[in-house]
Parts: sequence; C-alpha cells; structure tokens
Amino acid sequence: MKRIHIATPSKRYDVVIGNELLHMIDRMIDRVCPHVTAVLVVADETVASLYLSDVQHALRQTYDRVYTHIIPSGEEAKSFEQFYACHTAALTNNLDRDSLIVAFGGGVVGDLAGFVAATYMRGIRFVQVPTTLLAHDSAVGGKTAINHPLGKNMIGAFYQPELVIYDISLLYTLPEREMRSGFAEIIKHALIYDRAFFGWLQANIQKLADLRGDRLQYAIQKGIEIKAAVVAQDEKEHGVRAHLNFGHTLGHALESELGYGVMTHGDAVALGMLFAIFVSERFYKQPLFYSSFRALFHRYGFPTSLPSHVSPERLLAKMKKDKKSKEQTVRMVLMKEIGTVCVERISDDELLQWLYAFVEEGGRQG
Repeated sequence: MKRIHIATPSKRYDVVIGNELLHMIDRMIDRVCPHVTAVLVVADETVASLYLSDVQHALRQTYDRVYTHIIPSGEEAKSFEQFYACHTAALTNNLDRDSLIVAFGGGVVGDLAGFVAATYMRGIRFVQVPTTLLAHDSAVGGKTAINHPLGKNMIGAFYQPELVIYDISLLYTLPEREMRSGFAEIIKHALIYDRAFFGWLQANIQKLADLRGDRLQYAIQKGIEIKAAVVAQDEKEHGVRAHLNFGHTLGHALESELGYGVMTHGDAVALGMLFAIFVSERFYKQPLFYSSFRALFHRYGFPTSLPSHVSPERLLAKMKKDKKSKEQTVRMVLMKEIGTVCVERISDDELLQWLYAFVEEGGRQG
C-alpha cells in the first residue's frame, strides 16, 4: 500500500494506492471522516453491476445509513439532469451536513458526485474511490464539473475530497479502450513535467498490455505525484495548473464536436497532444520529432488523425470556448521540450492554418 499526500491551500488529504482495498474502505474513511451520519454512494451502472455489493457490505460494517444512487455509464451522465437526480437522492434520503458522498467509479462519476458534494447544503464531505485508470488524474486535485452542450466541464467547482482510495485490482476488468484512455493522461503527466519518467514509459511500456502489475502501480504513482506537485503550486488554475491541460484544447473540442462519449477522453487528449506538438514545432520554430511521437502513439493504439467528417473551422470555434481562452483568443499549452511547457496565445488564422496542415500531414481516419 502506498500513500501520496496531497497538499493544497484549501485542504490536505491522502491518496492511498494498493490492491484489494475495497473490503476496508469503511475503516479508511472513518479514520479521516469522523461522525458521519449517512453515506450516499454514487456509482455508474457498469461499476455497480460488478462491485457495488462489495462496497455496500464494507460500508455497513461501520455505518448504519448507507444509500446508493446509480447513474448511467458514460460521459453523457455529466449533465444537469443527472446532477439534479443526485441532489434528489440526497434529499430523499435525508442527508445532512455531516453526511458523506462516496464517488465510486471513473472520472465521470467523480466529477459529477464531487460537484454534487460541493453544492449540496453548500458543501458536504466526499471521498473518491476511482475504478478506472483515467481517474488517477481526475480523482486528484479537486476539479468537479458537469458538461454543457457548448463546452465540456464548463459548470463546476474546485472542491477537494477528504480521501482518495485507489484499488488497482479494480482496473483489471477494464476494456482495452478504457485502459488506453487512462494511459493518455499518464503520458501527458510525463511530457509536461518529467523527462526521465517519459523515458521509463518508452522503455517499459512497449504496448498497452505491458501496463500491468508493478509497472501499472509505478505509472499510476508517478502520474499522481506529478499531478499533486502541480496542484500544490496552483490549486485553482491561475498559473501552472493550466499545464495539465496539455492536449486538452483540441481534445475537448473533439469530444464536444463529435458528441460526448463517441471518442474516449484519452483518445481525444492523445490526438490533442499530437496536435500540440505539431503546433509547438511551428510556433517555437524548433524540431520536436513529431513523427516519432506519432509513431509511438500509433503503437499504443491511439488515433493519430482527425475523423474525416470533422471540419477545422468547427474545431476552431469549439477551441475558442476553451476555459483557457481569453477574449475569444485561443491559449494552448505548447511544449518547448519534454518536461517544459508554456501557455501561448495563438491567432485564429495561424490555428486554422495549422489545423489544415495537421490534416494534410496525418490524413483522415474514416
């Protein structure tokens, strides 16, 4: 079992990483959350069918009032309707200010349930129990949100959990596309912060199937440590925390344009990182060996070209709605070298030109 301490101006808490942790989550939660009057577990349909009974059994060893609320699986659940339904569940079960929400699932569940916790009675405690590789990123740092048809994660709050319990044994039931999605964020953490870690990934993860056992735990640990270091410096994204959005400007635009859930978040971010590297070479006028990154991403199974029906003009319009944009000018996280990134303003004309060049370079996927 490994503990990583997260320190932010608003809260300090631990991320606990290990195998077979579900059976002890009641004791782990009770140590950091005393006097809990009731627990509401929010889970999606897929996770609930596999593990909800185990979580309920563990929690009922310590808590008399344990309730559950099931949401649909997928990105579409980060909606006003599901946000409202979670509040209705909390009110129906008479949760009070000493109650606790457990976000049990992937990033969608964590974002939604965290935002519910941040807003129910103006804020109650919550604990993250992530069940996907992607959630190694979203469960740490206190970003909670729901989507709007005009943009992803546009409505939310910075709200830190009391504890994150990361049971790695839950990841082995994930399909390959979900493991790949989470791996994109691990690659991102290495590229923006740690050249040596990126070298380790290249040497040790030749293909996605290599992400198992000790290698998986080390990769998760490093990803969380990098996220923790950045969040400690800038909790509410006024500065360096924006670096964590490397690849997300195009990635979020793609998710919004295609429809949430059509392309996994990680696949969209991977394509966004390739585009950011492509733009970085032209913006900084220095080689970053884009073709090598493209070959590496292809080997891992990530998409390396834009969908054939997506228009660069439409993507530009979506990118201008990105949260980093100012006065309708796109600000992208660009890479000077592995481990060093900066946020740069890019004009519409340049960005559109580079989107078309990116299409020409990589072709279109069907």
